[in-house]
Amino acid sequence: MATQQQSKIIKIGVFYDGGYFSRVTQYYRYYERKSRISIKGLHEFIRGKVMESESVDQIHYCQVVDAHYFRGRFSAYDAAKRENQLLYDRIFDDILMYAGVVTHYLPMFADKSKRAERSEKGIDVWFALEAFELAVYKQFDVIVLITGDGDYLPLIKKLNTLGTRVMLLYWDLEFPPEVSIPPVRTNIGLINEATYEINMAEIMRSRRSNQIVENMFIPIDEEEELSKKIKIEQPRMPEFESEQFEGVIIHIDFERGLGNIKSDDNKFPNIIFFRSRTEDFFNLSKGERVAFEIGKNERGPMAINVHCTDNDEEHESDEGQEDIEVDEVNGNILDEDVLM
Repeated sequence: MATQQQSKIIKIGVFYDGGYFSRVTQYYRYYERKSRISIKGLHEFIRGKVMESESVDQIHYCQVVDAHYFRGRFSAYDAAKRENQLLYDRIFDDILMYAGVVTHYLPMFADKSKRAERSEKGIDVWFALEAFELAVYKQFDVIVLITGDGDYLPLIKKLNTLGTRVMLLYWDLEFPPEVSIPPVRTNIGLINEATYEINMAEIMRSRRSNQIVENMFIPIDEEEELSKKIKIEQPRMPEFESEQFEGVIIHIDFERGLGNIKSDDNKFPNIIFFRSRTEDFFNLSKGERVAFEIGKNERGPMAINVHCTDNDEEHESDEGQEDIEVDEVNGNILDEDVLM
């Protein structure tokens, strides 16, 4: 394709088939990579591929202006029957929200064929209508489809009539034979009809040293896995002494589910903490004061039972208790975000 006029932004719309993408992320989380796919990292990869495919000189001329995620969803009643399902749903919603992805859910319905307890109905129609409507009104230059379902072939053909280029990100994956999960497959018609087709399984497998590819993955929360193991082996036993410290948050990453705290006594100048051992993680912010205890995972010390102290101090003040002096830490400029 001819080189684009450099003053023009290439507008990219990304559309996720949630059921398809969920199986892909499940594969990488539990098998090949032992890592979660980063939505932000994936969007950066998409921008780079669009820049390359559209012959654009600089990546900042390629922008993801819209991203949408479609999936069937269990009712709160059904989700409550599954261990921690409501929590996991909310955490994933938060991840999508912070990545700027708009969610679209339809209820899961009973499958009359009895092949499954619940199935998605109508979500593919909504996906196609929304993608086509937004392509018309927002005039995307490139639409990225993350799906393998042949039902979307008419959508690609319709987008072609608009002059909108279609980039298909697809995977063909085989789960281990001992796992009763069907393989992830992509319809060949989609691959043939798309303007640009990207075999993501091949890229993720063959370019492990490529930093852009590596940025598409986030290591599984080690502490979360450790806490699951401890919960099974010793449900009620504390791991470490319960001495409490106070400090200030110097870094927080909502997508990775972790951050760093500087303790007031400087005994822990940059200690890591994880979402799974933090109260109201997504309402915390950099510079906020917190109290915490010290635990340990395979890599060393970490903060556990992390919670905001501002409300506690206000409550104590209201009851007329003696004010507690705290060392001044916000008066100094802290180093920019540095992870352990």
